[in-house]
Amino acid sequence: MNKKSTLLLGIFLLFFSITRAQQWGDYTLYATQNGTTANLLDTNGNIYHTWTFPSTKKTGYSTYMLPGGSLMRTVARAGNSFSGGPICGEVQKVDWNGNVVWDFVYSTTTYCTHHDICPMPNGNVLLIAYESKTAAEVTQAGSSKNIVMWPDKIVEIKPTGATTGDVVWEWHAWDHLVQNYDNTKSNYYSSIVNHPELLNINYKTAQDWIHMNGISYNEELSQVCFSSHFLNEIYVIDHSTTTAEAATHSGGKSGKGGDLLYRWGNPPAYGANATATINAVHDAHWIPKGCPNAGYLVGFSNEGISATQSAVFQVSPPYNGYTYAITQGQAYTPTSYTKVHACKGHTKNMGGSQQLPNGNMLVCIAQAGYIYEIDSSGNLLWSTTTSGAVAKAFRYSKCYITGGDTPIISQNINSLMSSSAASYQWYFNGSPIAGATSQTYSPTQKGMYQVQIVNASGCSAISNQLSFYFNSINTLSDNNNLNIYPNPTDGIVNIEGSIAKEQFEIYIRDITGRLISKTKNTNILDLSTFNKGIYE
Repeated sequence: MNKKSTLLLGIFLLFFSITRAQQWGDYTLYATQNGTTANLLDTNGNIYHTWTFPSTKKTGYSTYMLPGGSLMRTVARAGNSFSGGPICGEVQKVDWNGNVVWDFVYSTTTYCTHHDICPMPNGNVLLIAYESKTAAEVTQAGSSKNIVMWPDKIVEIKPTGATTGDVVWEWHAWDHLVQNYDNTKSNYYSSIVNHPELLNINYKTAQDWIHMNGISYNEELSQVCFSSHFLNEIYVIDHSTTTAEAATHSGGKSGKGGDLLYRWGNPPAYGANATATINAVHDAHWIPKGCPNAGYLVGFSNEGISATQSAVFQVSPPYNGYTYAITQGQAYTPTSYTKVHACKGHTKNMGGSQQLPNGNMLVCIAQAGYIYEIDSSGNLLWSTTTSGAVAKAFRYSKCYITGGDTPIISQNINSLMSSSAASYQWYFNGSPIAGATSQTYSPTQKGMYQVQIVNASGCSAISNQLSFYFNSINTLSDNNNLNIYPNPTDGIVNIEGSIAKEQFEIYIRDITGRLISKTKNTNILDLSTFNKGIYE
């Protein structure tokens, strides 16, 4: 090889190394729609792991990776009463080895799941579902057409067994309608534009008139966002409500019950004099904490640039506490995209994106099966093309997949101890405590404590918060005025000292601060009926 060739090869290898270093994460998950496999690809495009499903359990729409290596997937169930795309009716949790550990059907003659799901941090899952309304119900609701409608609802399912689950929260679009067509019918208001918190039943008069297709949950805000293909909008609702409050116009952290807190993309849908911005939207979600522009809302517009070029748009909402600011009679801001990515291709339906911690973005051009990663400047870093349509694809780190057990905090008198790990960092009320890097920590004040650990594989995990109160059942001395013993105790506690000879009251609280017992003027406490734990 001559000197010039060697130099060129060296430059190429340097460029390749730099490009690889700019990528984020280790594995890309995708599952083709109506297919029987889900695959993890490494950053070289090689298959790292595959799940195979029966031909009777094909993928309906989206598939997600859960921490530790399990999948949560939609299933295109046979025999649903509802039809159209993409009808699912079933959701599964599948472990790393392909074992189905949860298989839940949510499909009857009156409702059926479709499109997207959203696994939640508490182990539950949000489902989108059609529910059927008769022509008589539709007319009474103020529709200008006497037709059957399939409005959408959202249900939160808590798994309770191998094939069972409880509906622990639900929201119905049907509870939040507006119309100015017939003042003798329900939901009538003379002004549509003054009620952007409600859906105009006459903006689209069709059986499948909303067609939700993307859903996401924001734990910090306790809010849910979703996208509508036919109404060309993304929406935000309050999840901190009870199911009863979600059917009304008050309650929850927002104080607005189940009404729409925010909507963006198509102001004419609520009568505002402004231009529609997006067309055929999918994949509504928030940019998560830890990523640039965290808190922005994101969607995938199939015709965002033109009829032949899709777009990923980002919107910075006008946050106002747990609500969103709006001037009555006008459209929600911003008036246009905060940021937009002109996609490297087009899909007339489905599609999605994922914003990554280093500022990169993974984009899925669904019908083409084209998945690619770009950096913050739009440079192409990685791509693959699948053998079928892929509704959504996601990038994950090795630690997310292989994981590590969430650390457990135990309390011994007035000190805290973490389960074993390679390294530790303690937090107080969400902020790191300087120098608190040992397995044990002795708090100096009551409050919420957590520990973040790194395990032997280099993976990080953080514990749940522990509410810490100082143990007041201690052997105390104040000029011999008070002595409480023994501590710890199996039941009987003695109180001695000159103070104990006076009039006094004793309050016993558990670790959460809840009052457990109250008594007066006794020198002996019998705690033998109490549960084992820490009391103050």
